[in-house]
Amino acid sequence: MKKLVIVLLLIFIHCGVYAQFRSRDVMEKYSDFDDQEFSWGYYLAMNYFDLKIHPNKEGLEDTGKYLVDVDSKGGFTVGLIGKMKVHDYIDLRLEPAMHFTQRDLIFNNVQKIIDEEIANGLETTYTEQDVKRNVKSTYLDIPLFLNFHGERWYNSRPYLQAGLSWLINLQSNEKKEKDNTNQTFRMKTNNFSYQLEAGVELYFKRFKMTPSVRGIFFFNNELVADNPGTPPYWAGALKSIHTRAIVFSVKFE
Repeated sequence: MKKLVIVLLLIFIHCGVYAQFRSRDVMEKYSDFDDQEFSWGYYLAMNYFDLKIHPNKEGLEDTGKYLVDVDSKGGFTVGLIGKMKVHDYIDLRLEPAMHFTQRDLIFNNVQKIIDEEIANGLETTYTEQDVKRNVKSTYLDIPLFLNFHGERWYNSRPYLQAGLSWLINLQSNEKKEKDNTNQTFRMKTNNFSYQLEAGVELYFKRFKMTPSVRGIFFFNNELVADNPGTPPYWAGALKSIHTRAIVFSVKFE
């Protein structure tokens, strides 16, 4: 539902501005932005970060069903823009950002142990706190994009861009000695991704506004193993985890 609201909001903004472009007062092309060799700006965004999970035998039922689930939450993003014009249709863009997000990992394998112990009248080994891990992440994202844009249509112009990024998880817990025995889920601090984005640049007299949508796909496995001796029901139930994300943004330059 949140993603649908965001998409509808961006469509509404685009349609509203398009209606303005049709009026006689703004049919003039604002070309100053296209002539600038360097420019800067900022952007605000809503994000949705998910985890692609690959479980091992401790994270699988006998039937092959996954015993570890992810409950992803919406978050927000703030970023800056630096642009260098390379060609009339190509720009080089640096767009550093901070992504604030949370994902909950649900370990149904632990819940299964609790249910079996209760059914057998035994004192439970684990608690409800052992079933869920709140994984909060703050990513410092440093992406470099190659931007390809089309011809201007009055005061609008579509574009596609692709790039590579280094992401630093400031809440990774990678260096902590505590692990899932102490309800601490650890992830890698340094991560790398490729990113794809599409949007429409809307030109005004004094600024340019750009609604866009971006996909982020991590290359590396973010999982940090639990300490030796920790039961294999948390990190030990996973082979790998990879972040996938979608970001809806509005840029101002």
